[in-house]
Amino acid sequence: MSRRRAARRVSALAPVALVLCVLAGCSGKAKDKPAEASIGGEANANAAGGGSETPAVGSAGISAGGSEPDADGTAGAGGAIDLGGAGGAAPEISKTPAYAGSVESFEPGAGAGYNQAKLPDIALGPPQGIGTGTGSLDVVSLGAGGEIVLGFGELAIVDGPGPDLIVFENPFWPGGDATQVFAELGEVSVSQDGETWQTFPCDTTGDGKGNFPGCAGVTPTLGYDAATLIPLDPKQSGGDAFDLATLGLKSARFVKVRDLETQPPGGITTGFDLDAIAAIHVR
Repeated sequence: MSRRRAARRVSALAPVALVLCVLAGCSGKAKDKPAEASIGGEANANAAGGGSETPAVGSAGISAGGSEPDADGTAGAGGAIDLGGAGGAAPEISKTPAYAGSVESFEPGAGAGYNQAKLPDIALGPPQGIGTGTGSLDVVSLGAGGEIVLGFGELAIVDGPGPDLIVFENPFWPGGDATQVFAELGEVSVSQDGETWQTFPCDTTGDGKGNFPGCAGVTPTLGYDAATLIPLDPKQSGGDAFDLATLGLKSARFVKVRDLETQPPGGITTGFDLDAIAAIHVR
């Protein structure tokens, strides 16, 4: 075959070769490496969004290995607990609340004893609030100066937008007057390891209008459905809300409540009457 005929044949075959190459996906560059799978997966224990059951004690929807931003468009708040995936990406903050799942310690004060025999269950899970007119008796009384520590197991309370945890007691408004709230004040502290504590400042003097900033035992616990109030909203649940940012913390695993002896001993429920503790933001 002459060189001219051979050249024409090669020229005629070139478009065919190009089409085949395109169909085959060939490229002059090396193929990209497949993306590495993130470490971890999803663990979702009794998230209320998946059914009608009450969220399990000490459990909530947890997204491990996720890296999407929070609802406000910022990356999830980092903390001492790192459940992130490959590359150190922080998991999303769960919108499903968690209720304390363990009583780590209880040091009763003078006059304590009401429902003490029902520990730990009486202090765990969602609260049993009944509104502003009267206080629930589904509580454990700490007694004068008594204290209790509750834990959240493998979960951690984390700093998210707004308040991060709620402490529920049984204050009420006599005659419906919020300025005359019957409050047995408690001091709230949080810890990462159960040994080193940081305490929210609590104004036991108050403003004369029924407000005691930074204290627990002030806001009545309202009746609500824990299976459907997700995310947990203090305006609908009642209870006293606390923000980890107040203490400059990113996370905590334990919550301690100490009675401040603001009411004289008497009756069957002396001291702070703990109903429940909930984490609004968890990982």
